[in-house]
Amino acid sequence: MKTDFDIEKLVESGSITNELDYERALIADRKLRLLSKENAHFKSLRLKLRDLVEEYEKSEWSNVEKISNEKVLESDNAERTAEAERLFIDQRKREIRAKLKALDLTQEDLALLLGHRSKTHISELMNGIKPFTLKDLVIINRVFKIELTKLVPVYLSKEDQIKVKKALKQLGKSEISFTGDDLVLA
Repeated sequence: MKTDFDIEKLVESGSITNELDYERALIADRKLRLLSKENAHFKSLRLKLRDLVEEYEKSEWSNVEKISNEKVLESDNAERTAEAERLFIDQRKREIRAKLKALDLTQEDLALLLGHRSKTHISELMNGIKPFTLKDLVIINRVFKIELTKLVPVYLSKEDQIKVKKALKQLGKSEISFTGDDLVLA
């Protein structure tokens, strides 16, 4: 099970199909700008991602007359969601790095603990370029004693919350309720 957005899978898909992925791609582009200075793979990934962003902007935002209020609202919501995801990933990275530093460990040591190949792969995970697996995060939780809520995103999009609430209504069980509106994204 993956816990985050996968930038490489988006690039492999060959297109951006919605506002949330577009906003995520914009954030990924900024991250890849820094990482691409150190690694040719990131440079290539960034160039491909930028092409997808340009194609999406051309198809969705170039004709001002076709931009509806709903499209602007969708864009605003997607931007808030992507930014919340970015903040979560940055905070998680700080938590993990602090534990590594406190224990005098490196990212290469973390790669060994998680059974990954390289420091570069760990860098991709830490920076949100590739998603951690749930197994990775459970290992980090157990080894470094970092709370799971600081490792695993526990928020739901507004759309997912609406689906869950609708399903609960259909079940008709008043003793079951949905909580977490304070975790609303988009």
